[in-house]
Amino acid sequence: MAQYNFKSVGKTTTQQLSEELTQTTLPIGIKTPLRLGSNDILDMNYSLADQVHDNLRNLLLTNWGERLGFYDFGGNLRPLTTEFTTQEDFDTAAIERIKNAVSRWMSYVDLENFLSEIDRTENKNTGIIRITVTYNVPALEIRDKRLQITLYVL
Repeated sequence: MAQYNFKSVGKTTTQQLSEELTQTTLPIGIKTPLRLGSNDILDMNYSLADQVHDNLRNLLLTNWGERLGFYDFGGNLRPLTTEFTTQEDFDTAAIERIKNAVSRWMSYVDLENFLSEIDRTENKNTGIIRITVTYNVPALEIRDKRLQITLYVL
């Protein structure tokens, strides 16, 4: 008759490897703005929802001509701040530019709502425009996610 101690019984190599793979998650993309993460490696996005949010923010804040090889990439919203006359004109142009950029470069995103706020507390000739966009990503089951970007009026 053989006697065994339960502490000496372990897991097979296949079981250990499958547990390690399920516990470690692979990064999907780099978070922007760039910053150091753990072990002097850049901070990374580990979920698709975070990566889509980051990509949408970068798309809306990029102006035409800023992306090498893709001249018309971006929302091209900054030129609207130099031509700012009324909030209605700005809103109409901004909605059109955002809709066109998202439909061309991120067609899997469904835009829901647009809200803009103008803050002129420091000076009546300059200001800050905060744009809030609400969106859905049906393929990832993301609902009513909000993105806020800030533009400075010259």
